[in-house]
Amino acid sequence: MPARRYLRHAIATDTPLASAVRLRMHGELKLQRWFPFEAEQVIVWNRGMIWRATVRPFGVPIHGFDRVVDGRGAQQWKAWGWIPLVSAAGPDIARSTAGRMAAESMWLPSVLCGPSAQWSFDGTRPTVEVCAQERTFTLTLQVDEDGRLQSLSMMRWGETDDGTFTSRPFGARIEAERTFDGYTIPAQVRVGWHLHTDRAASDGEFFRGTIDAATFR
Repeated sequence: MPARRYLRHAIATDTPLASAVRLRMHGELKLQRWFPFEAEQVIVWNRGMIWRATVRPFGVPIHGFDRVVDGRGAQQWKAWGWIPLVSAAGPDIARSTAGRMAAESMWLPSVLCGPSAQWSFDGTRPTVEVCAQERTFTLTLQVDEDGRLQSLSMMRWGETDDGTFTSRPFGARIEAERTFDGYTIPAQVRVGWHLHTDRAASDGEFFRGTIDAATFR
């Protein structure tokens, strides 16, 4: 079964099942055009996640975070650390960030082994229902014959061009993987809205990231 192949590939035998991971990463974010970023992220599955990053458009350091903790979501970005650029919070942000957290279970595959993870297989690709921040999300995975994760897709609550929120196709493509502490996880990813459709090239992809370090607890 693809789910079994994936989990056996992602988690080495006798590896303790983790409930949290700390990540260090770098890459590019699309803010009309692509700019470099560096970030650290912590995911504690029973509490939430926080992603802190520095983006440097035209050399200007913009510091910010994206987080959801105990059901409360927030985003904030400031130039040079003190000039406000973006500040958002509320139910829509919490719902959207919970979806992000669900997708990022690819970096904490031990949560996909638990009793709350419900796997199924329709003959083409495995799907798993996972609960993040008391919301249930359905992830569709593409797994190769060796158990390597190749892509992930789901419906995620997100903001549209007119500022309203709706459920939208969202996903990740995995281009490389690395092993840390007995966990083999995606190490080079492309992430975006409508990622597996014709719209991805024009307005969907917004994140290209490389995982530099991961520590599991």
